[in-house]
Amino acid sequence: MVTICIIIVTSVVSLIAMYNHQLFYRLCFSPTMIIQNKQWYRTFSYGLVHADFMHLFVNMFVLWFLGLQVEKAYLYLWGNPAGLGLYLLLYISALFFSTIPDIRKHADDDSYIAVGASGAISAIIFAGILLFPLQKLYILFIPIGIPSVIFGILYLIYSAYMDKYGHDNIGHNTHFWGAIYGFLFAIIFKWKLLVAFFTQILQIF
Repeated sequence: MVTICIIIVTSVVSLIAMYNHQLFYRLCFSPTMIIQNKQWYRTFSYGLVHADFMHLFVNMFVLWFLGLQVEKAYLYLWGNPAGLGLYLLLYISALFFSTIPDIRKHADDDSYIAVGASGAISAIIFAGILLFPLQKLYILFIPIGIPSVIFGILYLIYSAYMDKYGHDNIGHNTHFWGAIYGFLFAIIFKWKLLVAFFTQILQIF
């Protein structure tokens, strides 16, 4: 499956880069290197490297847990190979589109770098929210399941707030725009999914 292949490739490259600092900095997201040296490959390659084992584990666990479900849904909606192709396109293109705001924001900041597949992971999460808005999601240490649409709203609010006021070195802006992109992606190809989304939401009332 595509999800498993992404996890394997990302894990292998990330582990190698953790011990090879030259490779790590060659692949990381750097707005100044992208703009000044035209190294646009960095808008994709940063998703192959992670800061440490925990960063890698969390991202790959979420991708495994939710990505397989979204991948199967895409296969159901578009068949094979179109479904798998669209799913792979969603993941890869989300890496790029989720970084556009940060390229502009940090264009003159030589010290700013970022790594991790979080932008693409956020896109996968919100692709799942579009398809399964009432599915219960469980957050660590909270035993009560939250409908995914409620989780999505809280996630966007939190990401927007932390991007403006947080100082934790996490790319909340990338999370926010990756999520928006992931929600809209499938609608571009099948607009009736938006109708189905709101139809399911109405079931709450």
